[in-house]
Amino acid sequence: MQDMNPIEFFFAHTDTLGMILFFMLVLMSLASWLGIVGKSLLLWQLQRRGRQFRRELWASAQPLAHPRDDAGNPFARLADASFSVHAEVRDTPAADHEALLLRCMNRVVGEEGSRLDNGQTLLASIAAVAPFVGLFGTVWGVHHALSAIGIEGAASLDQIAGPVGEALIMTALGLAVAIPAVLAYNVFSRSNQVLLAQLDGFAHELHHYLVTGQALPASVREN
Repeated sequence: MQDMNPIEFFFAHTDTLGMILFFMLVLMSLASWLGIVGKSLLLWQLQRRGRQFRRELWASAQPLAHPRDDAGNPFARLADASFSVHAEVRDTPAADHEALLLRCMNRVVGEEGSRLDNGQTLLASIAAVAPFVGLFGTVWGVHHALSAIGIEGAASLDQIAGPVGEALIMTALGLAVAIPAVLAYNVFSRSNQVLLAQLDGFAHELHHYLVTGQALPASVREN
């Protein structure tokens, strides 16, 4: 027993339920890190492509004729939807034109906000559930260890402390899974808010251009 590390001891002495809980936490950790890496790359890409699209759009002599970006860019989707509505309702009264344009922009911004939240439910669920799975694994491990000690009739401190200490691995693993998920969820929530604020600012720039026919000065537009 003394030659085993904690993980080896855990696998050597746990039962089927303990193994199931252990691999549940491992799968949660893999899902969490895959989500973190994927979401980080997505947000970085959206920020980069958004800046590039806005720069190219306002640098164009005819922004309405600007070629469409790919569908994965929320700024491009907002511009496409706004330009399409503007073209369809340009002959309507000014008040109706502006109202329809604002409704379209609000709808697109709301849809983009929902898209940005994709994947965060999984992180929030893992952050909430993983510590309890680890705690349950610890409780079950302690019960299993004490039951085995009771059957063997040995109750010395050394023989109790070892199995109980190893059972705490599950609690540590649960926390190790939950903590990165919590931190990533908070960072992504903040990043989503920043991106939505930029999208909302871009909507105001588009609205001003489509209503007045004049682009806002570069000093006023978002960088």
